[in-house]
Formats: sequence, C-alpha cells, structure tokens
Amino acid sequence: MPGPLHGLKVLDFSSLLPGPYATLMLADLGAEVLQVCAPSRPDLTSLMPPLVPECGVSAATAYLMRNKRSIKLDLKHPAAATVIRRLLKDHDILLEQFRPGVMARLGLDYDSLSACNSGLIYCSLTGYGQTGPRRARAGHDINFIAFSGVASYSGRRGEGPSPVGTQIADLCAGAGHAVASILAAVIHRHRTGEGQWLDVAMSDGMLALNALDGAAFLVDGKEPEPENTLLNGGGLYDYYETRDGRYLSCGALEPRFFGEFCAAIGRPELAANYVTPEAMSSVKEEIREVIRGEPLDHWIAKFESHDACCEPVLTLGEALEDPHTSAREMVVEVSVSSGATVRQIGCPLKFSVTPPEYRHGGVLAGADTVAVLRGEGYTDAEIDEFAAGGLFGEGET
Repeated sequence: MPGPLHGLKVLDFSSLLPGPYATLMLADLGAEVLQVCAPSRPDLTSLMPPLVPECGVSAATAYLMRNKRSIKLDLKHPAAATVIRRLLKDHDILLEQFRPGVMARLGLDYDSLSACNSGLIYCSLTGYGQTGPRRARAGHDINFIAFSGVASYSGRRGEGPSPVGTQIADLCAGAGHAVASILAAVIHRHRTGEGQWLDVAMSDGMLALNALDGAAFLVDGKEPEPENTLLNGGGLYDYYETRDGRYLSCGALEPRFFGEFCAAIGRPELAANYVTPEAMSSVKEEIREVIRGEPLDHWIAKFESHDACCEPVLTLGEALEDPHTSAREMVVEVSVSSGATVRQIGCPLKFSVTPPEYRHGGVLAGADTVAVLRGEGYTDAEIDEFAAGGLFGEGET
C-alpha cells in the first residue's frame, strides 16, 4: 500500500543535512521527492567517506537521498527558471535552504513561483530566518546551539560546553520543524486550496528546545548553569563511570525509580535521600563510588530486574546490533542501483496501515536529469540543446 504521503510531490533545493533529512522523512512516507542540485558545487555529504561500493556514492548520499530522484540544473542559467516553472505544474511543495534573497535573485522566490501555482507550499529553511539582524549570517549546527543558550548550561562545571555527537539543530530544530510546517500547510491547503511561504529558522527551533529551562527563566530570570539543574547533572540524573571505563546512564528521578535504583546498587538506605534534588545530589559521590566498583556488564545484569530508568551507554555499533533495534526494524536492507542491497537506518515513524517504504537507495547527483525532463515533455533535441548550452553544467548531459 502507498505511504501516507503518497501524492505529494516535492522539489528539494537543499544540501548538506537539514533539508535533505527533512525530505528523506517525506520520501520514506511516500512523497515523491526530486532533488535539484548544482552542477558546479558538490554537496559536502557526497564527499564524506566511506563510499558504498554497491552504488558508487557516499554512505551519507545513499542514505539521505533514499527514495529520491535527482536532477542537475545550473540555476543561474537563463533556461533554469523555465524548467522549474514547468516542474511546478505538478510539484506542490518546494524546499530551499539558501540564504535569504538568493532565490529572489534567481527569479525563484515564493512570490514569483506562486504566481504559476497558487497552491504552492514553499519552505525556506535557514539558519536565522528571513527577518532579523542575523538573517544573512552563515552558520552550522554548533553555532545555532551556541546562539540558543543551550550550550551555556550543558557540559561539566568549570570545563565549558562540549560538542555533541549528533546535529541537534540541523535534525531536530531544522529538519523536524520543516516537516511539521510543511505537513501543517498541506492540511491548511486541503481545507482552503491556499498555499503559503514557510519561514523555518534553525536558531528559532533551538531556542524553542529550551522547553523547561526557557519557561523557568522567563518567570524567575535565573540563568541555568552547567550541573545546576535537575536534568543537566545537577542531581542524580547523570552518567556514571563503571570499573571497566564504560558508563551507565541514570534517570531515576521519581521516588519509586530512585528506590529501585538504590536497591539495585545494594544501598537501599539511600532511598531516604529522595526529598529534594539537593538531597539526592548530596549522595551522588557515594553513588559514583558504588558504580565505579563493578564493570558495566554487572550493572546491566542488575538493572534487568529493577525498573529504575537506568541503561548502559552503548557504542553506536552496539546500539545498531541490539535486539530491540532489530525488533523495531530500525536497520533495514535497501536496494541500490546495482541490484545489491545495503544496510541503512530505518524510518523511526511507525504506521499500522501505511508503513514507510524503502524503494531504493540514493543515486549520483543528477542521475535522473534526462528521464525527468522527458517526463515533463521535453524532447531529446531540446535536452541536447540544454546540455550544449550548459544548463546541466560543463560536459553534463
């Protein structure tokens, strides 16, 4: 059965991680996504090792371009806008990730394109948004986390913030909010027939992720600092080193979980310290010493029989090979152009009737250029003329 977003057709002008991850989510759920890539500027993710030998593209490309088609167009070429407008006759969503003003200079801004498709949903995904004094600034994930204030109260006291292992601003604040905005606009269009322009800023999204501490600050004005709140290491909620240099996570916040935790580590008398976060913090060093006394496998076995919100800190390999990961179908086999299959991380969204589809892995940039243009009614002679004129880049067809 087709995915829940079957029938939506998306033009994707984005690169790197935020936009491509957003359209990957849409494509996995059945939307038809067509990537429009620049012939002269390769996407950084396409150059990141390792290469997937079965399909000749990087692992990042094989994943982020899953279920998508790709064309190359030099957007500065005079014919590019004409081709885009023809594509927009049946593509109802556009996502772009350029700095504000770039698409307008190319004649591809919302006002220009909505004139030929009044139902167009046009999502601009940027670092700092379409308005405000920072709108033209460049930035990456670490900059948006820094700007949001989140970095100021993360990490260890006296050591300063540390980079996180994944791209929170790109994936959550950027891609996640872009998908939510697009689908909300689709519902609005379904009711009214009206398209609209969506302004999604990763800096806005990161500010909004200060869900608890931001709400508190706007009431009492107290700045959170590293290791001084209930959820950033200021209490029991933390990571604890084991004898073999591994780590155990503890989220035993509620009284019943704290009691279970104390029983599991053989110190039931410590459960009486559950009065305030300060009281729990007072026994934290004692708890650290207990956890440090045994290897991680010992604690894994202990917490199997105690409902205490404690889990081992797994390596990525351990996480991907875990039986729970397998049961949740979070590692999947995806076919690629050679006919072989490659292992990839699956879609995290589960549906009882319309599950995600893994139609094919990512392809080389521009692999579908000729087929797409033929599908739009261009003749081979016209396509050859475009190629000769440099619309697909130098020497590209």
